[in-house]
Amino acid sequence: MTPRTLPAKAFGLMRYISTRGTAPILDFEAVTLAGLASDGGLYVPETWPQFSTADIAALAGLSYVETAVRVTLPFVGDALTEAELRELLTQAYAGFGHAAVTPLVQLDHRHWLLELFHGPTLAFKDVALQVIGGLFERFLSGRDEHLTIIGATSGDTGSAAIHALAGRANLDVFMLHPEGRVSDVQRRQMTTVMAPNIHNLAVRGNFDDCQGLVKAMFNDAAFASRFHLSAVNSINWARLLFQIVYYFYTAVRLGAPERRVSFAVPTGNFGDVFAGYAAAQMGLPIGRLIVATNVNDIVARALAHGDYSRGSVTATTTPSMDIQVSSNFERLLFDLHGRDGAAAAAAMAGFEANGRLSLDVGQRAQVATHFDAVRVDADELALTLRWAHDRAGQVIDPHTGIGLAAARAAPGDEPVVTLATAHPGKFRDAVERATGVRPGLPPRAQGLFDREERFDVVANDLAEVEAFIAARATPR
Repeated sequence: MTPRTLPAKAFGLMRYISTRGTAPILDFEAVTLAGLASDGGLYVPETWPQFSTADIAALAGLSYVETAVRVTLPFVGDALTEAELRELLTQAYAGFGHAAVTPLVQLDHRHWLLELFHGPTLAFKDVALQVIGGLFERFLSGRDEHLTIIGATSGDTGSAAIHALAGRANLDVFMLHPEGRVSDVQRRQMTTVMAPNIHNLAVRGNFDDCQGLVKAMFNDAAFASRFHLSAVNSINWARLLFQIVYYFYTAVRLGAPERRVSFAVPTGNFGDVFAGYAAAQMGLPIGRLIVATNVNDIVARALAHGDYSRGSVTATTTPSMDIQVSSNFERLLFDLHGRDGAAAAAAMAGFEANGRLSLDVGQRAQVATHFDAVRVDADELALTLRWAHDRAGQVIDPHTGIGLAAARAAPGDEPVVTLATAHPGKFRDAVERATGVRPGLPPRAQGLFDREERFDVVANDLAEVEAFIAARATPR
């Protein structure tokens, strides 16, 4: 599972390849604008840049922006100068509600929360998408090009993308969310943005249906030839790149590189935890990556038992994790197949045809070197939310609670950081039922329920969705 590495002098040559092996090799600018690869795969770096012990130690004391510059510059290649990257990152994080951008909170002698919800939409997706909004604008500047952004959201990606892209030139955004399956705060954060380039579609289905429609549009040659499609879901490599940063930033503050740090990550789509895997591939001394799922446990089953098989989606109090097709798992699968695009493509074709694939003994052994997997049910979640409130004085959202439940079950004595992926105010009802406390929204989100909403309800039907977009998007 250790791919080739480039020497530092070759950073400017960073290239991106598809997990399915036949799409064109792209540079950072092109891969950001492309999103999904033309062969249906996901782009990954051709090589992982390596950070030495000295490189990691040198991150101590740096601001979040300066850490981000050092961690992401090798991936950017010639697309941006260091000064341009620093300016873009500074602008992206200027509006965050905490000077540390992603601050740490200690729960007890071993457990920590990494608060990723200080951005404009109160969720971890802001950390990457605020940067991507600036990247799109910079890369399109001076070009006679128009992007049609198509995204699927289980709640948080949509609002973060909309707030990052609203009003930007040369961009139309069409965001699909499952009707009635996101929280009221999540929905309103999307549907109350009235910028003319923003279009919200409530799909009669679940998140997997939304995600399937997005992939089908990218793979529809006739439709894709009419519009310059791009993506802001975590299928877009740039989304994951800017999530790698907080693993480095956090681990250094807890003693890296001299001390290993483990991370518990609530996940549905596997993107956030794959960013942690990428950090480990780059040399960050991560102990364990604890993958925490709710009862929609396709990822936990795959990692623990080698059984990646699609089931029915169960609606829970953690709607952002109510997923049975984890798109970023393909990136890990590519490595598990020795970075053989043809082998990964064959495995994914089998999964797309019959809804299941299996990891062999060798692949499961490779998984075990990095990952633990934990499935958390509703009772365990409620107990964890109460523990965080009663014993640690923290009101946390249910998704964070899934991660913390898994973290507290982890053996060992090294620090464990749970990624706090959303502000508890986004899931007020669930938090109140478990703790008796009804969390409010921070000042920057006040007035949300006084604003007008705008969205369209559509069927889970590719032709209907494509017709809706074609009537409103700008052709090539």
